[in-house]
Parts: sequence; C-alpha cells; structure tokens
Amino acid sequence: MKHMLRRIALCLPLCLPVAPVLAQQEPNGDLEEGMSLLEQGAQMLLRGMMSEMEPALDDMARALDEAKPMLDDLLALMGEVQNYHAPEMLPNGDIIIRRKLPGEIDPAPEIEL
Repeated sequence: MKHMLRRIALCLPLCLPVAPVLAQQEPNGDLEEGMSLLEQGAQMLLRGMMSEMEPALDDMARALDEAKPMLDDLLALMGEVQNYHAPEMLPNGDIIIRRKLPGEIDPAPEIEL
C-alpha cells in the first residue's frame, strides 16, 4: 500500500504541470505523440497498481461476504442506530453503548418534497 501511494505521489507532480502547457500550445504531431506516450505510461502505471491491489481487494470482498450475515443479524437486533447513545469507555476499559430512553429519542425530521 505504501509503495502504491509513493508511486502516485511521485507521478502526480509530473503530470500536473503538463496540462496548462498543453492548453496554451497548438497541437502538433510531436506533441500528440508525446501525450500518447504519456497516456500509455500512466495506463501502465495504473494497471500495475491495480494488479498489486487486486489480491487485497479480493480478500476484503471475501471478508465482507462472510461478515454480511452477522452484520445483518446485528442490525436486526439493534433496530435503529439513533436509538442508542454514543459508545463510552469505562475506566476498566469496557466499552458500553447505552440505549436511549423513549423520551430521549429524537423524532425523525420531516422532509419537504
């Protein structure tokens, strides 16, 4: 991940100054050929980064697919998230999430159509 960010950070400053110069000059054959080569280089760079990231993205998709049934069960158990206070950490390290009392629950705002 750090390698990909470094590549982007190195390539971005090289690409940005080219755009204003191109807008000011009239297109000619050499310039168009240079831009074509620059575009091909950028495409190769992006393809390389995607091929590096693809295994991690596949793993993340599998993990989300495995977690989806459990998250659906949790959502069904909790109901509306707005019915709960923000999480609190106790001095012993426990984290609690308190349910709001019926008088504390804010009614849903009306939407004008």
